[in-house]
Amino acid sequence: MLVNSHAALKLNTSAIEQLHFLERHFLMRRKLIENWFQEQWRLTTPPVYGSVDLRNAGFKLAPIDMNLFPAGFNNLNPDFLAQTAAAAKKIIQVVSPYAKKILIIPESHTRNLYYWSNVRTLQKILESAGFETRFGILNEEIRSPHEIVLESGDKVLVEPLKRVNEKLYVEGFDPDFVLLNNDLSDGIPEILQNLNQLIVPPAELGWSQRLKSEHFQYYALVAAEFAEQVDIDPWLISPLFRYCGQIDFMQQEGMECLAANAEVLFEEIQKKYDQYHIPHQPFLIVKADAGTYGMAVMTVRNVEELKTMNRKQRTRMSMTKGGQPVRRVIIQEGVYTFETFGPEHAVAEPVIYLWGSSVVGGFYRVHKDRSVDENLNSPGMKFEPLAFAQTCTEPRDDMEPDACPNRFYTYGIVAQLSMLAAAREIKDQMNK
Repeated sequence: MLVNSHAALKLNTSAIEQLHFLERHFLMRRKLIENWFQEQWRLTTPPVYGSVDLRNAGFKLAPIDMNLFPAGFNNLNPDFLAQTAAAAKKIIQVVSPYAKKILIIPESHTRNLYYWSNVRTLQKILESAGFETRFGILNEEIRSPHEIVLESGDKVLVEPLKRVNEKLYVEGFDPDFVLLNNDLSDGIPEILQNLNQLIVPPAELGWSQRLKSEHFQYYALVAAEFAEQVDIDPWLISPLFRYCGQIDFMQQEGMECLAANAEVLFEEIQKKYDQYHIPHQPFLIVKADAGTYGMAVMTVRNVEELKTMNRKQRTRMSMTKGGQPVRRVIIQEGVYTFETFGPEHAVAEPVIYLWGSSVVGGFYRVHKDRSVDENLNSPGMKFEPLAFAQTCTEPRDDMEPDACPNRFYTYGIVAQLSMLAAAREIKDQMNK
C-alpha cells in the first residue's frame, strides 16, 4: 500500500484562505451535502464512469475538463481495486440490473501500450466486480483475435466487432450491454448507429458531437445550485468561460470573436481577483471545444497574444485528435495550479475518477517543464497516484481541514458536481 507521502505534495502559494474556507465549510455541512447529492442522483442517474481534471489555486478549486470515456485507470492506486470494483458493480446494477456479460469497445490505436494498460486495469475492475468481459475493436485491419502484449508481460485480447441486425457482439459472446471506452472523435461509425442495445456512455456523447462549452454550461448551473445550498460564492468552484464558433486559425477567421470574448472574460476575472484580493495576473485557456489528449490548447495572458498569433501557434491550434479540424473553441478562465510534487517541485494537478456517484481515487498529473498557468496534459507529463494511505472518501473531523483526507474529500465534492453536470447533459441528449 502507498504510504501517506503527503509531504511530497505542497500547495505553493500564500493565497490559501479560500481553500481552507471551502474545506472547513464542506466539513461542517457534510450531512447537508450528502443529502443534497442523494436527491440529485435520485432525479438523474450518473454516468457509468468518468474522470475530472481539477486545478487547485488555493483561492479557487475548479474543474477544467470532464471525460466520459476515461483512460488512465492504470494510474490509480492498485490497493483500492476492491473498493473500485464495488463502486463499478453498484452503478452497473443501476443501468443494467441483470448484466453478467459486458462488451467493451476500446480505442483503435493498438500501439499505445499505456492506453492498453488502462484497458487491462479496466478489465480487472469489472472482473473483480463479477462481470465477464470481452473487447470488440473498431479497427478494420483486425479481422481475427489479436493479442496485445503489455510492457509488464500482461496481455489484452481484442477481437473484431461484429453486428447482427441491431446488436453488437464478438464471436461466441452475446453481451448484456456495451461499455464504450472510445471517445469517437472521428464520429459515430455506422456499426454503432441505430442499435437496439444499451451502450454506455451513449455514442452521442462522443467528442464528435459533445462540446466542452455545453458541459460547462451544465456545470455552471449545478455549481450555482450547490453554492446556494451550502452558502458559498459559486465562483470559488466554477471557471468562467465563453465560446466561439466558426473559427479557422489557419485562415485567421473568427479571431475577432476570440479577442472580444477574451477581453470580457479578463474583465470579469479581474473583478473577482479584486474582490478576494488575489495578487496574481488573470489568464485564459483557449482550447478546442471538443476532443481530448491535451491537443489544441493555449495559454493567453493578454488579449494582444490572440491578435498576434504566429503561424506555428495557429497550426498547433488548428487540429485535434485524429487530425480533426478545430472550428469551435472554448475560452476558459485559467485556474492556477499551485500544487507541486516531489523534490523538483514539479507542477501538479489532481485528476479524480468516479464510477457512478462514487469517488474511487485518482492521481496527480505532474509536469516538471510546465508552469503554474499552463496545460499539463502534454508530452513529458507523468502520473503519481494520489499520495494517501487511505481512499480518503471519508473526511476526518479530528484532523486539520487541509489534511489529506479532508483535501481529497473536497476534491471529491467538486468532481461529483462535474459528474452531476454530465448526468444532466446525458439525460437531455437522450431526450432530444
